[in-house]
Amino acid sequence: MKRATRIAAVLVAWAGSGLTAQAEGHHWSYGRHGGPAEWGELDPTFASCQLGKVQSPIDIRDAKTADLPPIKFDYRPSPLRVIDNGHTIQVNYAPGSSIEVAGARYELVQFHFHKPSEEKIGGKAHPMVVHLVHKGSDGALAVIAVLLDKGHDNPALHAIWSNLPTQKEKEVSAPLAIDASALLPADKGYYTFQGSLTTPPCSEGVRWFVLKTPMTMAGTEIAAFGKIYPMNARPSQPLNGRVIEATP
Repeated sequence: MKRATRIAAVLVAWAGSGLTAQAEGHHWSYGRHGGPAEWGELDPTFASCQLGKVQSPIDIRDAKTADLPPIKFDYRPSPLRVIDNGHTIQVNYAPGSSIEVAGARYELVQFHFHKPSEEKIGGKAHPMVVHLVHKGSDGALAVIAVLLDKGHDNPALHAIWSNLPTQKEKEVSAPLAIDASALLPADKGYYTFQGSLTTPPCSEGVRWFVLKTPMTMAGTEIAAFGKIYPMNARPSQPLNGRVIEATP
């Protein structure tokens, strides 16, 4: 398979249902063995984890203020479908919800969680982050990152945490709907940069939008996630000359 075709196929799979614990048959983890420092050596298809130049996540510093277009959100309720994919808790989203940025439309296909936040702001991580993964008609990915702090309960997150799977790689379909709009702050100012998947195969060509304003979730839910995944965040990656832009 040609490299470009293979990467496109991986992007679609990651956007559609998430990589499993085996990630194309090769075990990787966030721990000492098979962890981020070794990802690039586990399989030739993971080479970007070690050799890539625009890798994610990053520590956001010295962002350049720019006249950026607003992100137009068009999220609709979706049946709640939760899966523990072996590395995180993920919600697979029904078709019909999207974002539009500068005329480019991306459909929301899933969102998932990391503890602590993979993105840092000025060296500071937040307790958790939710990554909302979107796919364009050409297969390109755009990810919205919403930082999560301990605080008031979020009803949408509460619904997810009330239906967590009890088995790995098993999807739970709950008899209720969830609206991803409830995960978004009122102020949708953002940082943006070019990056990659934050898990193997670490393929590049992903557009990232990190919302400046965090949301909150119950401390008990952060603790409950921590019992399943105590730490599932890749370390910050070098900028390698990338420009980080930010809304005013």
